[in-house]
Amino acid sequence: MRYRVLGGTGIEVSAYCLGTMMFGAVGNPDHDDCVRIIHAALDRGINFIDTADMYSAGESEEIVGKALQDRRDEVVLATKVHFRMGEGPNRSGNSRRWIIKEVEESLRRLRTDWIDIYQVHRPDHTTDIEETLSALSDLVHQGKIRAFGCSSFPAEEIVEAHHVSERRALLRFRTEQPPYSLLARGVETSVLPVCQRYGMGVLTWSPLASGFLSGAYRKGRPIDLSTGRAALNPARFDPAIPENVAKLETVEKLALLADSIGCSLPQLAVAFPLAHPAVSSVIIGPRTMDQLEGLLKGGALTLDDDTLDQIDDIVPPGSNQYHPDGAWRAPALVDVARRRRPLAERAAG
Repeated sequence: MRYRVLGGTGIEVSAYCLGTMMFGAVGNPDHDDCVRIIHAALDRGINFIDTADMYSAGESEEIVGKALQDRRDEVVLATKVHFRMGEGPNRSGNSRRWIIKEVEESLRRLRTDWIDIYQVHRPDHTTDIEETLSALSDLVHQGKIRAFGCSSFPAEEIVEAHHVSERRALLRFRTEQPPYSLLARGVETSVLPVCQRYGMGVLTWSPLASGFLSGAYRKGRPIDLSTGRAALNPARFDPAIPENVAKLETVEKLALLADSIGCSLPQLAVAFPLAHPAVSSVIIGPRTMDQLEGLLKGGALTLDDDTLDQIDDIVPPGSNQYHPDGAWRAPALVDVARRRRPLAERAAG
């Protein structure tokens, strides 16, 4: 296993990070099996684990806590806060009130006294970023977290957060966790360069593009929209939608490229993000032991310039073949009132 320093934190992490979104009710409900997968990953040299409070409503964190009872010091542990946890107001978002409460819940579920990287899972435009950074800075000073970062933030919001940190003498985001894959290269345009400019560590998610690069979805094969990932978001997989047809066409070209260099499509997929100089670690999210073993086979794969040039010809740099973040859209696009003048102003010229 290769290791890299996570941005300017000084923390060495494995080139592959074990993502645990599929541990618990959403994926693998067998806690003992999940613990075995975590231990197998650690035994193979992975020292970086990423989870979130909202994965299976806290169950994923509980599983990770069980697995790390006797191995906590071996692991760089990352978790996240933002999404709704339970009914009622003030149980989500990036407010000081929620962050201070929810970090205690994560510490309890994870059975640990500290979190190495505490990440804000998505932007929250109802909360001033200074409020969020202030709460996170306090948690570092209290020793409950070692550093903090953001996840799936647009480049302009990362820049704003750094400016606020400097103006208000607050600690700053040290990491970013963006979606990045052979089918979703949009972050190459500004997010990854911004992270490099600010010395941030980058751990990328969804290298298999929601399963499209797993080999399970191929052109001409029927897709069952009632099970697995397809059931969670049918529009992303429905072969009748032109965007999905284009993805399947691209997958065929990438599969041929993988064959030509003697690896599988998933191995090519998980090796690709590591070629970018901004990327510290790539999150792999297996549900089974077989999936873990298959993904780790690509751990030693290094893509040469010729292969990367061929990838650029298939999927142009900086382009997305689909919108990779199904959980968040910019309010400026979602809220019609933000992009249309009031009718009276329009009529007045």
